[in-house]
Amino acid sequence: MINNDVLRSIRYMLDLSDHKVVEIAQLADPAFVIEKDDVRAFLLKEEEPDYLACSDTVLAHFLDGLIVHLRGRDESLPSRPVEKRISNNVVLKKLRVAFELKDVDMHQVFADAGFPVSKPELSALFRQPGHKNFRACGDQLLRNFLKGLTLRVRGG
Repeated sequence: MINNDVLRSIRYMLDLSDHKVVEIAQLADPAFVIEKDDVRAFLLKEEEPDYLACSDTVLAHFLDGLIVHLRGRDESLPSRPVEKRISNNVVLKKLRVAFELKDVDMHQVFADAGFPVSKPELSALFRQPGHKNFRACGDQLLRNFLKGLTLRVRGG
C-alpha cells in the first residue's frame, strides 16, 4: 500500500492535526526533522500539485512515534532502531502494538470491516519473512484492517 494512504488513514482515524503528526513522528527520534508543509504535501492526492511521496523513513518514524504516543515510552528498554523498509506486514505489526491488539481483537477488526481472516492466516502475517508459513500482507488486507480499525477507534 502507498505510504501516503497509510498516513492519511491513520490521521483520519485519530483525527490528528498536521502539527500533531509532526509531534508524533518526532517522538521516535527528536532529531528527525519533518515540517508541517511536508505533512500537508503527504496528505494530498497524487494528481494534486505539491503532492509529495511519503518515504519509508517518514512513515517508520510516524508509526514508532505513534506507539510511544499511545502506549508511552518504556525507559527500561533501549530504543529500537527505526525500520529502513516499510512493508504492509510492518505497518500491521506496528499498529497492532500501538493499539495493544490481541488476536481476538485483530479478528474482530477484520470482521468489522467485512473481511474475516482465519487464525492461521493472521498468524502467518506476523511471522518472520524467512519462515515457511510467512505470508505477505496484501494491499487489500491492510486496507480492510485500516477500515476496521477506524470503525473501532471512531465508533462508527
